[in-house]
Amino acid sequence: MQLTSEEKKYNKWIVILSIVIPLAVAALFGVNLRKLGFEVEPLRFLPPIYATVNGLTAFVLIIAVWAIKSKNRVLHERLMKFAILLSVLFLLMYIAYHMTSDSTKFGGEGTIRYVYYFILITHIVLSIVVIPFVLITYVRAITNNFERHKKIARITFPLWLYVAITGVVVYLMISPYYI
Repeated sequence: MQLTSEEKKYNKWIVILSIVIPLAVAALFGVNLRKLGFEVEPLRFLPPIYATVNGLTAFVLIIAVWAIKSKNRVLHERLMKFAILLSVLFLLMYIAYHMTSDSTKFGGEGTIRYVYYFILITHIVLSIVVIPFVLITYVRAITNNFERHKKIARITFPLWLYVAITGVVVYLMISPYYI
């Protein structure tokens, strides 16, 4: 299918953001302000907050799908914008936590360790993969290309929902090992 001229003008930003966001997160994840000599308090209170934000994102996504299936386009649009805002908020808190706190090692042993790392790795990989999907889906909506929006939303929704839910699961599994 051919991109509309309106969609084309957003493509550059979709590509840039899809590359810059994961690279920035990876780069900032490796920066610990305390180890660099900055006197900052570790933001240890953030993980349960950003896990809650992930859970709320999952809930908002489900309600947004219900809204559009109920033909309530205005509510759907508002909820999707809110879901994007929640994801940005999560990302900012996640970066802030990791820039001020030491990483926590998972302490589980045996099969649960493999389960944890499977969930964590799929969560991380899909959190990167979902970025262009969310952006493309959003652009197709704001450019009123609803047929193409629906097609990609069928892929974006389960990916984004998986990332949001597994974010909570990862937090719940690692939370007993926080210092």
